[in-house]
Amino acid sequence: MDEIWLKSAKFLIIDDQEFNITLLERILRHAGFSNLVSTMEPKQLEALYQEHQPDIILLDLHMPEMDGYRALEVLKGLKREGDYLPVLILTADVTQEAKKRVLHEGANDFITKPFDRTEVVLRIQNLLRTRYYHLQLQDQNQHLEKRVKERTKELKQAKFEILQVLGRTSEYRDDATGQHTQRVAQLAGQIAAALELTEHEVELIELATPFHDIGKIGIPDDILLKPGRFTPDEFEQMKMHTKIGANILEGSLFPVLNLARTIALTHHEKWDGTGYPNGLSGEEIPLAGRIVAIADFFDALTHVRPYKRAWTREEALDEIRQQSGSHFDPRVVDAFMGVVQMNDKR
Repeated sequence: MDEIWLKSAKFLIIDDQEFNITLLERILRHAGFSNLVSTMEPKQLEALYQEHQPDIILLDLHMPEMDGYRALEVLKGLKREGDYLPVLILTADVTQEAKKRVLHEGANDFITKPFDRTEVVLRIQNLLRTRYYHLQLQDQNQHLEKRVKERTKELKQAKFEILQVLGRTSEYRDDATGQHTQRVAQLAGQIAAALELTEHEVELIELATPFHDIGKIGIPDDILLKPGRFTPDEFEQMKMHTKIGANILEGSLFPVLNLARTIALTHHEKWDGTGYPNGLSGEEIPLAGRIVAIADFFDALTHVRPYKRAWTREEALDEIRQQSGSHFDPRVVDAFMGVVQMNDKR
């Protein structure tokens, strides 16, 4: 045990008899303790506790106005949860009933009057040792909690970066910059927030959206990079990227990848049931799929692809308005338009 800490421990002595306080202070100073605060007014307990933050309290049991039992109740409300603050009762009452009651009320030990100097010092040292080890344990726990938080943050950042890298993988085949996935993820997150999804749900959508076209890695280059319209057979092959993506992401225990699978499979479904791969309609289509459908559509229209020019922003917005209720969920369209207006004001 750190002897320096022991000798610097802070005492609060509460006794209505000046003689007892003087005697205790003399005993304690002779034992090497010097950080002593005393009062004969038990009602000062709360103020003195808050001001001095004692390491141990020596408390008389029978006092006028506020006795030791009442003082123990007050201390219960003052102590922080999980804190160990030893209370040593000073009393001439040696009855079993008194001893049981003070221990039940939260006292840690008691000494009887008249005081035995050696007993007083030994009992105080034992209580202070316990407090010291408790404080050491608290410090270690706080250090461990800090390290756990730091490691958790590092792992979360590593997961985020891995997701971003994997999400960009397929895009480098038909998007030289690889920025399509990031733009769509950001827009999808804004739409989700506009729909008043929870902060956690918005974050999941932003993290999962970059995987929406991961199935394109299974599509041959002569189809994926074709600079013109697909033949019916080619379009059927292209549509398979939704199922390929879902198969790649199948079976994960990671919530983000589970949502990514849903988005990969459903972001080409249409509100009126004419989409692919399963012809879902209305609210049969998961909300995340409906959100990413608009974000992906808008970004694809407004950027150059091997098979098309970039549409103007106004052209893309007009097209989305026209397809509200057919291709897109009208409620999601409204949220998207609100996001566009908000971004314009920034």
